[in-house]
Amino acid sequence: MEIVKTHTGKIYVDRDRSLEFLTVGDYGKENNIKANFLGYTKEIEGVEHHDVDLADKWVATISTQKGCPMHCGFCDVPLFGFHGNCSEDDLGYQIKTIIHGEQIKKTARFNVHFARMGEPTFNPNVLSFTEDKLDALVAECGLEADTIHPVVSTMLPRSNMMAEDFVRYWCDIKNNARGGEAGLQFSINSTDDAQRDKQFNGMSMRLRAISRLADTLPSPVGRKYTLNFAVTNETILDPSVLDDLFDKDKFVVKITPIHQTSTALLSGFDVGDSYQKYSVYSKFEAPLLDHGWDVIVFVPSYEEDSDRITCGNALISNARKN
Repeated sequence: MEIVKTHTGKIYVDRDRSLEFLTVGDYGKENNIKANFLGYTKEIEGVEHHDVDLADKWVATISTQKGCPMHCGFCDVPLFGFHGNCSEDDLGYQIKTIIHGEQIKKTARFNVHFARMGEPTFNPNVLSFTEDKLDALVAECGLEADTIHPVVSTMLPRSNMMAEDFVRYWCDIKNNARGGEAGLQFSINSTDDAQRDKQFNGMSMRLRAISRLADTLPSPVGRKYTLNFAVTNETILDPSVLDDLFDKDKFVVKITPIHQTSTALLSGFDVGDSYQKYSVYSKFEAPLLDHGWDVIVFVPSYEEDSDRITCGNALISNARKN
């Protein structure tokens, strides 16, 4: 097991299990997001690194698959290849390793993001693990968490005939079993299907198909579902298209930069000056606000991207490539 220390946590690289996962703290909403509807109205002109406290918020980002079969044009994970789904034991192993690797025994919030390697809708173990084992496992590991908040982020692969059933089941876990304390994020990235085909290598569902699925989802309990846009300077984000496809009462729009992975840079994605200038984001945010959307703009620090803790990175892929 290789443990890589970062500015805000650790990355665990377990080549024997073909797994990579990480633990990080959070800078705080007031420092790295703008969300008018939540009262965070300051434009973030660069995020200054500072020490984080896991007792306030602790984020565990774990893999749902060993590698990934999706081949997205901005992600390094496919360089590792695909070696199957994580078992429930693999999922639990990642959580145990993360908790036992720190001295913290109590946290206000423990977020579990199923987002390091893999497309979670291909793995039904994510559902059973979250529903039956996650909370008890956290307690067994000696961590007292006021809130445990699991999050699924999906690219909605068109080849996965079970993806829609997975999403509906997750909504039931979120709304009923967890009383709203869970998150669901759709990786959309563009309102233009041709642009999405380039980014997702033609492997994500068409927007109309995603819209039809969204219409069948129950109204969210707690936080709304998220439409995530990882943007570049060339991103097409037409609020009129979103108005036509999705319900503002169910969904919030989240804007982030496409992270500067090796694959994104080689593929020619223009990530722009995404660390220092809010104008990178405001040109997307302002029209959405004019159309009445709730918008979250998430701005990473330079340190977070250089540490490779953000989505699309995988140190284990570099090891395989080299």
